[in-house]
Amino acid sequence: MTVETGGVDKRRLYELLWGTPSGPRRGPRPTLTLDAIARAGIAIADAEGLEGLTMQRVAESLDVTKMALYRYVPGKAELVALMLEAAIGEPPPAPAGADWRGQLDDWTRQMFDRFRRHPWAHAATVAPRVPGPNELAWLERVVAALTGTGLTAGEQLDVAVLLVGHARNLAQHSATGTAPEHGREAAFTMLVRGREAQFPALDAALRTIPAQPPGDQALDFGLARILDGIQALIATRAAAPA
Repeated sequence: MTVETGGVDKRRLYELLWGTPSGPRRGPRPTLTLDAIARAGIAIADAEGLEGLTMQRVAESLDVTKMALYRYVPGKAELVALMLEAAIGEPPPAPAGADWRGQLDDWTRQMFDRFRRHPWAHAATVAPRVPGPNELAWLERVVAALTGTGLTAGEQLDVAVLLVGHARNLAQHSATGTAPEHGREAAFTMLVRGREAQFPALDAALRTIPAQPPGDQALDFGLARILDGIQALIATRAAAPA
């Protein structure tokens, strides 16, 4: 999971996310909380995307001036970071009795649900940035699930990146109201029409696909294949000589 931090005071951003202020700040007594500010930003972004999010809009929704809002959050990048932390929230506990595969399956579906409910979060997680405690707690769950499997620390982190990418990308398609497989197959069908002799295998395959596949087919299929690959790697490590 990764907002661009170019031009951002990373020390101040760290303080906002991790609650470690460097010292008292001058001015009137605070009347807002960072959580209330983040929630106001989330409401705007959920409805209009990050393009519709401005410090002015957030200030107006909180019934304060923009200058007053700047006392709490220095800019839009920091605001989006706080919004992402609140929108992702704390990870749910791992399913009782689940093995590493069951835990990661649940983890990815929960992450998919967060991105689907907040489509703007996709654009907010595609560049280097400072993660918050909630985000690290999600990462902690992946590493904990894979501890003792034989995967290296770097591989455990790579698994988290892979699963986040799968959940995030499919949620982005889901937010448009069209599952990726629906749009993909419709486009292929249109292109193949009238050219069936040129693409006979593709034409035959497209004719066998149900018009409305049940559930999140792309999520299910891709997630199962990713976990299959991880399971194969774990099995290889277990069979290798010490």
